[in-house]
Amino acid sequence: MSTTNRIRTALTELAGVEHPIVQTGMGWVAGPKLVTATAEAGGLGILASATMTYAELEKAIIETKSRTDKPFGVNLRADAADAMDRVNLLIKHRVKVASFALAPKRELIDKLKENDAVVIPSVGLPRHAEKVASWGADAVMIQGGEGGGHTGTTPTTLLLPTVLDAVDIPVIAAGGFFDGRGLAAALSYGAAGIGMGTRFLLTSDSAVPEHIKRRYLEFGLDGTVVTAKADGMPHRLLRTEFIDGLESGSPLGRLLGTARRTMQFKELSGQSWLGLARDGLSMKRSSGRSVGQMMLAANTPMLLKAGLVDGDAQAGMLASGQVVGVIDDLPTCEQLVDRIIDEAVERLSVVGSSAQNRNGSLA
Repeated sequence: MSTTNRIRTALTELAGVEHPIVQTGMGWVAGPKLVTATAEAGGLGILASATMTYAELEKAIIETKSRTDKPFGVNLRADAADAMDRVNLLIKHRVKVASFALAPKRELIDKLKENDAVVIPSVGLPRHAEKVASWGADAVMIQGGEGGGHTGTTPTTLLLPTVLDAVDIPVIAAGGFFDGRGLAAALSYGAAGIGMGTRFLLTSDSAVPEHIKRRYLEFGLDGTVVTAKADGMPHRLLRTEFIDGLESGSPLGRLLGTARRTMQFKELSGQSWLGLARDGLSMKRSSGRSVGQMMLAANTPMLLKAGLVDGDAQAGMLASGQVVGVIDDLPTCEQLVDRIIDEAVERLSVVGSSAQNRNGSLA
């Protein structure tokens, strides 16, 4: 870390990090390299475990701990059949933060809290925030509709204040953030920090293939689309030829592609058909998805891997927030975090001075 500026919030106190900036748990993207770079820059890096087997997750945790002694977190799928096993893995390795893509069951929160882990679920509605807060969650992260990946329709500027009004635990704002002005704005709303996915994906520390990152930089503010045809749930993605094809393709073509990619994911994950079925039933109970949506959801890991790992934009999907349209460089995580903090401190100082002047508090 090179910046001397600091912004202390409830998030920095909870997680033990220098800056109130979270690198979100993006599947295939948020591995040990990116998480370590974020942690060393003073932010909170989150390992993405949804695309990892149990063994791969343990290996990633051990590798991250060998690279940095700074706090980091792991994002878990609350509806996974082995969710409790993964919680126990975090406890075993004393991972500081457990984040969840969906609201976790109460027993998962209790287990983590009993072992001094910080629990930060992601929520999309005030009532979900109220529920997990009542169960002992330490903080919540909200993502407005501007965010990439699975997303809702409510913009961050409306979702954030409603969740802040609903709970008295720290709230982290995600969806549409990329610079210090955004951090200053979120803090002014009352948030404890910001979460960023696309902005961290587009750093030199990200393991995404270089030509794919350069492809991202070519898109404007109209370069993303929200579609349910990729995996059955609203998903914000880059508007590539592949996604255009999914949008316009026939139902039969999508079904055949779904079956093929489900087989590929089974091989990649090492799961049995029984294991996949258990995961599917758990998903159905927790989210109310139809059988068709669950079949499509099984495609997500393979479609993302094709684009973000294999670098084939013609055969895979590229998750992205709308901020892709205002990003034009690939800094290191340290450079990114430093300039966000410096700019936020400057903006908050200017706003504070302006308010004092209007109130007659300054000469």
